[in-house]
Amino acid sequence: MIWKRWTRAETAETATAEPATDAAALPTTGAPTPPRQPGAALNLDVAARPAFLDTLWREPAEMTRSQPLPRFSASASDDVETDDGDTLAARRRLALRDALGASQPVIGRESFAGRHDALSQLIQAIEQQRVHVVIYGERGIGKTSLVHVFAETAREARYLVLYGSCGTEAEFSAMFRSFAARIPRLYHRAVLPNSPEAEIGDNFDVMLSENFGPRELADVFSEVTGTRVIIILDEYDRVLDPAFRRDVAELIKNLSDRAARVQLVLTGVAQNLDELIGYAPSIRRNIVGLPMRPLSVAEVRELVGIGETAADLRYAEDTIGIITAMAGGSPYLVRLLAHHAGLTALEAGRSLVDEGDGRAAVEKVLTDWNASLPRRVQASLGREEAREHWQLLVASARAGSSADGFFGVEDVFTELGGSQPQATIERDLRRFTSAHDLLELHDLGGDLRFRFRYPGVSALLLMSAAMARITA
Repeated sequence: MIWKRWTRAETAETATAEPATDAAALPTTGAPTPPRQPGAALNLDVAARPAFLDTLWREPAEMTRSQPLPRFSASASDDVETDDGDTLAARRRLALRDALGASQPVIGRESFAGRHDALSQLIQAIEQQRVHVVIYGERGIGKTSLVHVFAETAREARYLVLYGSCGTEAEFSAMFRSFAARIPRLYHRAVLPNSPEAEIGDNFDVMLSENFGPRELADVFSEVTGTRVIIILDEYDRVLDPAFRRDVAELIKNLSDRAARVQLVLTGVAQNLDELIGYAPSIRRNIVGLPMRPLSVAEVRELVGIGETAADLRYAEDTIGIITAMAGGSPYLVRLLAHHAGLTALEAGRSLVDEGDGRAAVEKVLTDWNASLPRRVQASLGREEAREHWQLLVASARAGSSADGFFGVEDVFTELGGSQPQATIERDLRRFTSAHDLLELHDLGGDLRFRFRYPGVSALLLMSAAMARITA
């Protein structure tokens, strides 16, 4: 995961630091350091459970009847409708949302920062190498945003770009029939511009049999002429049916063998190419893997700068430092944290987003993530046993970096730098594997595999650990 790139080793000075005493503050475990070498120990204080978890059960502040109810600041057409003289502030908030909103992927180049190398490599693979591309990386690393901006760029070059998001129940013939239904039959080699088929306005789907497979589809797609077609299969990792993956691999091979003017771009959560497409040596020469790396510090600044320009704000260096450290190179988290920090400053009537705004943004994200978890999970995180084994839980969250989230005792042992015996790690992990606890336990023929029952727990643990490191 992105979080695995954060430091797990602390300096000697950090190891002797006094713990935080403020009940409302996160514990101090040290400042961020460059990424550790493999095997370095994770030296979090074993009692370093973020204190913010203890404040989540507070009752909401009492409201008086005279306070007006909240209202929208803009209409559904994004027109600002305020009657309190705060029109300019409302427009700045909306501009900040459009520039740094994290709930949706970037679809336009005006909000796209960094990733210039990745976009260039993707274009080169499609245009110069004529291969199929597999984009992989961690969740929230910007894969979907990249393909949306790529699609916009390709359409400007008159490519016919077809986008589809995969689901757990994806079925090959249904999904690719829908793609074929969006390719005009006019682009078929056998159809002349003035022919009856062209005048009818049919699409490629009419040439497919009811139960077609990858070979039949490749036969039809190999007849495309007059344009080039790019089919984007986003979130490919969500597909559960192994037959779907085999058919896609077979389609890639057949399209390549026929030099068809149709290319596929696949995206998915994975640590490597094999994890996403499986072991398929027959298509390796036909595809290019494009790993998505974390954003650099310069790219984080570029992304935050988009929000600064849009909302007429300035983020202090300390604030950018907090965002950079907490996001771990994730474009999603950079946007989320920068957006919350900017809103905090705007609501206070300031144009400078200071360090306090950055810390407030982190606290809000952590609190929101915790609140989104089931009540019993929140209670499990808040109990004393979780506090005592916080170091182990954070290491487990880092260990569960694969697309399916599974990890073993050896993975946690590695994350802890070998500081605890594997038997002790297994014993302590089992403490959290009861029916409604934090972890699942799967015994695969003697191979014990663990996984967090709710993915949000892993994200919460990792971000809270990062926050603890920067509160020195």
